[in-house]
Amino acid sequence: MAKTHSYAATIRWTGNRGQGTAHYTGYDRTHEIEIAGKPVIAGSADAAFRGDAGLWNPEDMLLASIATCHMLWFLHLASDAGWVVERYEDRAEATMEMNTDGSGQFTAATLHPVIAISAGDPDFLDDLHHKAHAMCFIARSLNFEVGCEARVEPL
Repeated sequence: MAKTHSYAATIRWTGNRGQGTAHYTGYDRTHEIEIAGKPVIAGSADAAFRGDAGLWNPEDMLLASIATCHMLWFLHLASDAGWVVERYEDRAEATMEMNTDGSGQFTAATLHPVIAISAGDPDFLDDLHHKAHAMCFIARSLNFEVGCEARVEPL
């Protein structure tokens, strides 16, 4: 039987300016994301959707989740392969397309990890990233392509 993990979060809208949602422009898109035992995350909609550009939005968090999950799997697999990763940085990007009815969907994401290693064979970089992608819980749950353009740089 498969092992199951469960997660729980409380999302609380904090943007009521006193009239609720009586007018589309009359409320803030601010909210809090709360998970027991963890710091609260202040969030909003993307600025393009009347949100606060200084706060995390769902689109930011989706991209960050994809890139973080991939990184954690890559580090795990690199360690198992005898690599010593000294530095890992990813400047991930994603594309979302809007539909005429106002809905939208992500259509692609590309990871751009740059790593520095003190042990390991850089010729197997793509193999490790491919395996990390295949193992990533988040990437396996998506209905759009996640690409990876990785490179190793000197320490």
